[in-house]
Amino acid sequence: MMKLPNLRHSILALVCTSLLFSCGSEEEVKEADPRPVKYTEVATAGSATERVFSGTAKSEKVINLSFRSSGVLVQLDVKLGQLVKKNQLLAKLDNVQARLSLERAITSVNSAESQMNTAKLGLDRIRVLYEKGSASLTDFESAKNSYKTAQQSYESAKREVSIQREQVRYGFLYAPEDGVITAVSAEVDENIQAGQAIAVLNAGVEMEISLGLPESIINNVSLNMPVDVNFSSLEGQSFKGRVTELSPAVDLNTSTYPAMVTLDRVSDDVKSGMAANVTFALGEDSAKDMMIRVPAQAVGEDSEGRFVFVITQEADKTVVKKSRVKVGDLSSAGFQIVEGLKPGQKIATAGLQTLLDGQEVTIQ
Repeated sequence: MMKLPNLRHSILALVCTSLLFSCGSEEEVKEADPRPVKYTEVATAGSATERVFSGTAKSEKVINLSFRSSGVLVQLDVKLGQLVKKNQLLAKLDNVQARLSLERAITSVNSAESQMNTAKLGLDRIRVLYEKGSASLTDFESAKNSYKTAQQSYESAKREVSIQREQVRYGFLYAPEDGVITAVSAEVDENIQAGQAIAVLNAGVEMEISLGLPESIINNVSLNMPVDVNFSSLEGQSFKGRVTELSPAVDLNTSTYPAMVTLDRVSDDVKSGMAANVTFALGEDSAKDMMIRVPAQAVGEDSEGRFVFVITQEADKTVVKKSRVKVGDLSSAGFQIVEGLKPGQKIATAGLQTLLDGQEVTIQ
């Protein structure tokens, strides 16, 4: 026969157990509250197709600075970021060979001038004798020819002096335009060859974006077409631009058509080499009336492919249903939906990784 104290203990245990289950049930009810989700209503896209392409910023006018002769670099007055003025001396070669050639040319012109003067004196003497009948016509013609030859030699020697002086000047490098030095690729005492770039000068006022366009859109792009430009390193800033160059032939290395976009306004924040995103509004598409675009964050992907969560009404509850979709291209407006959605449907736009098929939700 059970003792009375043990019976009391058993009853107390049953009461506690009942209370614990009761509390657990309340927690489960709380966890089952519908989850709030953000949504968007599916609609057809607008009349303009936007395509975004990557490019690189560069100055409108980039000049590779080089000498027109060879020699040892003895002076280099350029630094990265340096502002230079037109005709400012930037560098100088020793130019030994050119100076020696100039000295020889000057010696030659002096010799040719002396020979020309001697020939002139000889011609004058023969002319006097010929007029007096003391010299033959042959002697007179020979003297004239000698003087003419000496004249031609003198003129040729003078031209050689001008050429050699120009060669000496080629050993001095002057800034061809106002601008800023963006690269220096030589050092003092280095042996420089003719045409070898020793520095790069950005002399343009405007900033350009170079990019390549695919064959699929090249016929929809034209010169002076307006575009929008954004830089990944300049958050919150956007720029307007226009197409200023458009190649009619494909670049075999990239399989794209080279193009150039010029920014409408100059900004010190935009520097050469910055990565840019250029947005083209390409006008109406042949299937535009049936095109559907949804935000990129509304489309998820798993092992079976792309999907969205469609928000539907079941009796008095709002639930999400996982629906497979086929996507097309991606633009700044989001994914093009080729299959799986119709205008007017509502889809979730956030938290797709934590939603479950058939889960009850509330829309915000």
